[in-house]
Amino acid sequence: MQIREFQQLIDRMYSDKDRARGAAKTFLWFIEEVGELASAIAKQDDPANLRAEFADVLAWLVTLANVEGVDLEEAVKKFTAGCPGCGQLVCRCASKLT
Repeated sequence: MQIREFQQLIDRMYSDKDRARGAAKTFLWFIEEVGELASAIAKQDDPANLRAEFADVLAWLVTLANVEGVDLEEAVKKFTAGCPGCGQLVCRCASKLT
């Protein structure tokens, strides 16, 4: 599945609710899912839960992009020529080390 296809799928499933909720509340849901992912990473005891939490974070990120009218497939094109900071295919940015 392409990024755009996934974004359209999420939009088809949830767009009415998402737009009614708005960007600020959608962002809070997204952050909650990021927290759940952080907990799953810290525990490292349930690979199925870890996969599920990654999927939830991605779905909520896509939801937020839909609410804001951002085409994620278009947005990520900035990475196709290399790191946006240094321009290299393998990032050499010293600031990205920590």
